[in-house]
Amino acid sequence: MDDDLFQLRQLPIIRFRRTGESTRSEDEGENREQVVQTAEQTDLESAPLADGAPVPREFANPTDDTFMVEDAVEAIGFGTFQWKLSILTGLSWMADAMEMMILSILAPQLHCEWRLLSLEVALLTSAVFIGMMISSSLWGNISDRYGRKTGLKLSVLWTMFYGLMSAFAPIYGWILVLRALVGFGIGGAPQSYFGPVGTVFEVLLAILVMPTLGWRWLLGLSTIPLFIFAILCFWLPESARYDVLTGNQEKALATLKRIATENGAPMPLGKLIVARQEDRGKIQDLFSSHFRWTTVLLWFIWFANAFSYYGLVLLTTELFQEGGACGMSKGNKKELRCSLECKYLNSDDYKDLLWTTLSEFPGLLVTLWAIDRLGRRKTMALCFFIFSMCIIPLYGCVGRASMTVLIFIARAFIAGGFQAAYVYTPEVYPTATRALGLGTSSGMARVGALITPFVAQVMLESSVYLALSVYCCCCLFAAVASCALPIETTGRALQESSQREWGQEMVGRAPSRGSVRSPHSSSGSQG
Repeated sequence: MDDDLFQLRQLPIIRFRRTGESTRSEDEGENREQVVQTAEQTDLESAPLADGAPVPREFANPTDDTFMVEDAVEAIGFGTFQWKLSILTGLSWMADAMEMMILSILAPQLHCEWRLLSLEVALLTSAVFIGMMISSSLWGNISDRYGRKTGLKLSVLWTMFYGLMSAFAPIYGWILVLRALVGFGIGGAPQSYFGPVGTVFEVLLAILVMPTLGWRWLLGLSTIPLFIFAILCFWLPESARYDVLTGNQEKALATLKRIATENGAPMPLGKLIVARQEDRGKIQDLFSSHFRWTTVLLWFIWFANAFSYYGLVLLTTELFQEGGACGMSKGNKKELRCSLECKYLNSDDYKDLLWTTLSEFPGLLVTLWAIDRLGRRKTMALCFFIFSMCIIPLYGCVGRASMTVLIFIARAFIAGGFQAAYVYTPEVYPTATRALGLGTSSGMARVGALITPFVAQVMLESSVYLALSVYCCCCLFAAVASCALPIETTGRALQESSQREWGQEMVGRAPSRGSVRSPHSSSGSQG
């Protein structure tokens, strides 16, 4: 026994970490620390054993290892399974983006075919966002109670059903209710980078369908991605983390083994355990002295992002129809004709709409390039500022080609600003309030999207200059708000979270520039 204790005393000092934290060595010098993961949730620093001290319990059985779902996902890595999962769930978000994009195509058609007032057209657009706002918390509760897979399947099937029913709406009142129910289903969809794919696909579908078959066929065919998802969703597994939290460790372990098999990676050895659950944050935590100013600024930034993005989407078809400020400022007769003698979108309108929609792809690439080089705050500010600078020339009589280019650039950067906000918001809040901070910010975005139709479709009819000024000033203020954010999160630690979203949990973590950070960085303080 004495010999064993003597040998243990010769072991190097070992630093313990929480299970789930990175095991990558932080000291690449001569004296590397050996990292040991334990299931404890407190950081411990071991010391040499004193004479006669008992052997620590952790050393009693060196093969008695434990791991959490997060550890297994990180160890297995990104592979075939995650690609399949991304594509399948991407179909859901792609279809939801199509349902949003269709609003800008549907509005001028119904405006003319049913002789709707501009206010009625705006209400048709806002109804979708009202449904999204009402349903977001409900879908979260369903997912918590019945599983992430069940919540996602129900929201997709709901959206598909009412999206298809919208194609058979006989009168305005029916389609108003049905589009609100479509928005109710969209509120449960996961976020994905497949959104731009959906918007482009919707415009291509409109180019093929609208000239011959009309808007009812467009509404029906727009549910195709959801129909494909409904067929393939049998492959979708339940969240392993949800199974662990509900006491079904065997099912969770089977899911993790399935992921490892499809990726051709080994499973971690040991016993699967449950991570300690942290208390959820409260709304007042967002207004503590550390985060009060950040919360207020972020809420406005998200509001301005959605207000300007969806506003530009709706403005595009309106400006294409009337030729911008030139066509809408030639006197009262011209404005009266805009309201009563409607114009249908022609082939040139659809082609230019396709070009402006394609702008979201370069906008996303520019944002990904800039976000780690300029920082999160400067990237958001740059996106808002360039958007405003592209709106200003529309006050003048620019040609059709110039207007298309300006809208292309503006949409690219406002879409990029949205992605930058999605990156920044989870990084700035600590674990307990991260989900709450992101959820409330998303709620403010939906408020902005709900209001914008009354500017882009109602105010525009009265004064194109006033409508453009609202969007220009809103984004200039948002650029200032982005610069005023007290915390820059580039190179800053993202603390381990116990409230991970289902899709993020399954996809795993890929290393990126600026993502390797100290796990104990300060969150900063704000006055």
